[in-house]
Amino acid sequence: MEQPSVRELQPIIDAVRLACELCRRVQSSEAGVTRKSDASPVTIADYGAQALLCRAIRRHFPEDGVIAEEGGEAFLSVPQAEREQILRLVGRLLGEQVGEEDFVRWLDHGRGVRSDRVWVIDPIDGTEGFVHGRAYAVCVGTLVEGEPRDGIIGAPVSPLDEGGTLFYTDGGGAWSELLAGGEPRPLHVSDRADPPSLRIVESYVMGRRSREIADRVYTEAGLDARRIKRYDGMVKYALLAAGAADLYVRGPRDPRKNPHKLWDHVAGTALVRAAGGQVTGLDGRAVDFSQGTELRTPGLLVSNGRVHMRLVEAMERVAGEEWGFLAHPH
Repeated sequence: MEQPSVRELQPIIDAVRLACELCRRVQSSEAGVTRKSDASPVTIADYGAQALLCRAIRRHFPEDGVIAEEGGEAFLSVPQAEREQILRLVGRLLGEQVGEEDFVRWLDHGRGVRSDRVWVIDPIDGTEGFVHGRAYAVCVGTLVEGEPRDGIIGAPVSPLDEGGTLFYTDGGGAWSELLAGGEPRPLHVSDRADPPSLRIVESYVMGRRSREIADRVYTEAGLDARRIKRYDGMVKYALLAAGAADLYVRGPRDPRKNPHKLWDHVAGTALVRAAGGQVTGLDGRAVDFSQGTELRTPGLLVSNGRVHMRLVEAMERVAGEEWGFLAHPH
């Protein structure tokens, strides 16, 4: 399948912008938060954003499969008043009346469909950040033959632009523009390689064990932990692509007990690669994105490419045996 142009992706880019506006309106309404079976949070904005994105895919790419975080069955368990609220908000943005049956149909569109291209959606990546007024992102990526190909990340709360930033791939390159619209700006990862100068981004919330191992890896690699900044969601990938950060370590965690999810990484991986960066497992090997909704890897290493193997080697020395790394030539 040929690399799609931004002209082809434009309907989905427009839907990401619309979903970002929906998130802002829900956030200002102080809608309630519920917890899923894995204790992660979900809001009516998650459902509304996904419905808008899947509606656009259904209209413009009806034969493509979709892998998305939320689902119609779970939405129907939301209290009726909140369901009615999100139907009204989505309807106002679309300029049409939206019924619950259509809304559920949009949420579940493309689920289980086998196709050459599959859209991978995280309607709000960083829901904890959304709930607490921090950064979050609306994310859509594509998989072609099991590999991330394109990514669109809308960041209503952006470290780069007041008013938000839109990041996307186009023709093999990476771009950004103001979320409100404007001239595209080319993105490229940084060329920094001196360890003490590297800018590190991390998840806002990390488990105790991940925190301990990350600190040991940074020390082993000669990095300055004072240069760490924390963000929710795939904003971290976007900052790598923009050259505003140089390194992101995700994990490690036991993939059998707490696996990384596909939708948390596809759009960001596509964007970073298009900007000239590198995304691998913690051992430096390729990540397999073709095994359903879960990634069978302890974690991911995202960098500008210049410092990648230095971090892989530090990770192996610090935690290789514990996390099952296999010795291999670099």
